[in-house]
Amino acid sequence: MPKIEIADDLAGLDAALENLPNNPAVFAIWPREGDPYLSRTAMLRRRLLRLLKEREKPSRLLNLRHTARRIEYWPAGSALESSATLYEQARRLFPETYLDQLKLRMPPYVKIVLGNEFPRSHITTHLTGAGGLYFGPFRSRASAERFEAQFLDLFQMRRCQEDLVPSPGHPGCIYGEMAMCLRPCQQVVGPGEYAHEVGRVVEFLQTGGRSLLEAIAHSRDRLSEQMQFEDAARQHKRYEKVQEVLKLGDDLARDVDRLHGVALTRSTTPGAVELWFVRAGDCYPPQRFSFEMPEGKPVSLDQRLRETLAALAPRKPSLRRRQEYLALLARWYYSSWCDGEWIPFASFDDVPYRKLVHAISRVAHL
Repeated sequence: MPKIEIADDLAGLDAALENLPNNPAVFAIWPREGDPYLSRTAMLRRRLLRLLKEREKPSRLLNLRHTARRIEYWPAGSALESSATLYEQARRLFPETYLDQLKLRMPPYVKIVLGNEFPRSHITTHLTGAGGLYFGPFRSRASAERFEAQFLDLFQMRRCQEDLVPSPGHPGCIYGEMAMCLRPCQQVVGPGEYAHEVGRVVEFLQTGGRSLLEAIAHSRDRLSEQMQFEDAARQHKRYEKVQEVLKLGDDLARDVDRLHGVALTRSTTPGAVELWFVRAGDCYPPQRFSFEMPEGKPVSLDQRLRETLAALAPRKPSLRRRQEYLALLARWYYSSWCDGEWIPFASFDDVPYRKLVHAISRVAHL
């Protein structure tokens, strides 16, 4: 962490500022009294000159020249690294208000509330330890609501949000009348039969829709072999509808406990990239991957990647840290200023190494 101490002689400050790199960085300006000024910039020298340079004319722009005591800065190779560094420093310097300082919004998830006797779904922005499946993160609440509405059409799970007290006299709802709900509220089915349907929903989300697509495809092919072509055509339409629903899911949206992948970004070190691995929704610190050969010995990129992943042991982060880092990842990936690549994979036992090697090469030459 480079540091500039500011003495009473401000001429030395001007010289130090002129020698700063004009690259992206996070910086903190410490005043003689009070809290530091923390921010990030795409051009460090230019930004600090604006804040600390002597001005010939009065200006309304913020100037800290005569109150600053020390400057600290952290170079960043990418927008994701800049966001992560700013988050860590804000969390250290402002432990009570860092989320407000960062204006960090939690992304939405579709949650299947499994702790209820008759599970249902709803949209939430908070991960909790209570029983449930979280599917996301989504780009926006509207995107999550659209996906929730469409995928529920494929099943007969209830959409009402009330805590059910089943009774034959319950008025029910329109979804029950349209055969789009099993109507547990009216005791048409019991907890066991309803739980089976919820299990199908959970399996659908956990497998990214494969469970339902495979079942429909098997039924379609069987009907076709039996020359029941009209029924086979109906199954094929169901298959296409499921595919359309899956397209509504945003790129990062997964069962969070099965969210595996890696974000690739540029590094501050020439000839290197940063690998931001995500394992079961847990975001690891960046791993610097250099193209330089260790000790001059030629080692394939594939082998070095395997060694890097083998060193990433499973962890159990706090729910808060997990949620906030996923928010940083989602804000970076879904933004217009995303400056890297995201490579998802099914598990750490099934990593597409060849695809990852090609992505590393592309990012290194950005």
